[in-house]
Amino acid sequence: MPPKAGLASLAIIVGVITVSFSAILVKLSAGEPGVIAFYRMFFSALILMPFFLVKEAAKLKDLTRKDWVLTCIAGIFLAFHFILWFESLQYTSVASSTVLVTMQPLFAFVGAYFFFGERFTPGAVVAAVIAISGSVVIGFGDFRVSGLALWGDVLALVSCALVTAYLLFGQSVRKRLSLLTYTFILYSISSIVLLVYVLLKGESLGPFPQQEWILFISLAVLPTLLGHSLFNWSIKWVSTTVISMAILFEPVGATIFAYLILNEGITLSQTIGGSIILAGLGSFILSMRKTKKPIKN
Repeated sequence: MPPKAGLASLAIIVGVITVSFSAILVKLSAGEPGVIAFYRMFFSALILMPFFLVKEAAKLKDLTRKDWVLTCIAGIFLAFHFILWFESLQYTSVASSTVLVTMQPLFAFVGAYFFFGERFTPGAVVAAVIAISGSVVIGFGDFRVSGLALWGDVLALVSCALVTAYLLFGQSVRKRLSLLTYTFILYSISSIVLLVYVLLKGESLGPFPQQEWILFISLAVLPTLLGHSLFNWSIKWVSTTVISMAILFEPVGATIFAYLILNEGITLSQTIGGSIILAGLGSFILSMRKTKKPIKN
């Protein structure tokens, strides 16, 4: 085992714990979804700004017009991913929302199939069907609870598709730029998009009580900068499959925290459906390792 592999494993554990707090922090906030999303991205970019200006501001000249276009598109998709996900948490539970958003690997592989020619293995197809059937179980159970809960599930699934689109549009730019440069530009663009959205909707940007500002900053520091940054740091020493499998524990952690902090109960359909989704996603990610290389450049 490489010397830093053990440290990377610890970083992944910490990352999973911190991202699991995302839905909890949103639920605790009294702000509008667009406002919460704006401050999450704004504070993330603000915290990164001094590091970017000191170390990598000169790299802006390396961006081509295509890079700017793709990054802007990625920022738009990321912005609306947060808006719809945070909106979904107003209608459905943390358990349902986080499990459905975690289906991102399925959307990613479908996008890679159509845009990059990656092929499905039979095992991946079966695993995808299993995971999708789990979402149907959750949706059916939430519909029996209320139509609004089902609407929240739909919003969570759409937000999952949007975060996949953001990754697909940004991946080519990310290969040419450092993590710091790319994320700072991405978060800044996303902040601008969210600010325009909030202003057009006439939502208030403040003043807020101190607790709200703490929640906004916590969203920037914990799940955004600390959680995902640790995943991106760890990828140098562990495989993407390990990280993808670890992220599947986010809904588990979020559900536990929702029970302890928000007193949210867990329904039978959420337990069964969530278990099916996680089992299907686990099998799907493992099957992806056997996928053939892209047939297109």
